[in-house]
Amino acid sequence: MASKVFMNQDDGLARYLNRAGEFPLLTQDEEREFARRWRDEGDRAALDRLASSHLRLVVRMAMDNRGYGLPVGELIAEGNVGLMQAIEKFEPERGFRLSTYARWWIRAAIQDYILRSWSLVKMGTTAAQKKLFFNLRRLKHQLRKIDEGDLTPENVTRIAEDLGVTEQDVIDMNGRLAGPDHSLNATVGTEDDTEWQDWLVSEDEDQEARLGAREELDQRRGMLGDAMKGLDDRERHILIERRLREDPITLEGLSQQYSISRERVRQIEVRAFERVQKAMLKANRNAPDARPAA
Repeated sequence: MASKVFMNQDDGLARYLNRAGEFPLLTQDEEREFARRWRDEGDRAALDRLASSHLRLVVRMAMDNRGYGLPVGELIAEGNVGLMQAIEKFEPERGFRLSTYARWWIRAAIQDYILRSWSLVKMGTTAAQKKLFFNLRRLKHQLRKIDEGDLTPENVTRIAEDLGVTEQDVIDMNGRLAGPDHSLNATVGTEDDTEWQDWLVSEDEDQEARLGAREELDQRRGMLGDAMKGLDDRERHILIERRLREDPITLEGLSQQYSISRERVRQIEVRAFERVQKAMLKANRNAPDARPAA
């Protein structure tokens, strides 16, 4: 990671902003050459030049998202992560500028951070909800309703139509944006050493349990993949379509596809499943950390 991209903890925000504007912009030929040197040769000096020349773009896009009550420094840091992702995937031969390509990655990183930081994140982060979240303020401003209380039914209808969401979505989001967030570090009553977060009990598994479950899932997926290598193409396809899809294909559909009877499809499915099951049980017994059943 380019050391010049991220703010040093000892730097003040004002100093960082000044530094970001001091790095010279690159010509398209310089940009193409530095991008090639980083991608093909791993030249970190070239990476630093690419990143530092686009810091002002990150700063500008972070400033555009100041209306959500989050520290500008953190918005910039997240935007820098998006910039680095863009540089990693940038293909200079395509002919467009890095700033054009990086803009999408920077915006996505900043907006994802905003959504993670707001209390409404549990409400859902579908594309429609993201669009509503990031455009409601702008549309309210156009309607001159920011400081005029609740939206009128006519305004709700107009916003819902403009953004392609339901009127109830607009009402719910407007209420969430209007409601202030409270810090979990705020003290309770007169007890200076007791914070709200001290009274919260997490019902989720702890980090160690989640890590263990994830490793076990990855291991099982690997064993499943290895087990399915023992099937022929037809068996593998039928097993996937019948047992591994969220919306399985019918026996009739597969029978027409392979010009065989539905009963024959069922037999192939059962046989393939039994073979995969047997292979996975064998692999599980032979695993280095396998334990005898209780």
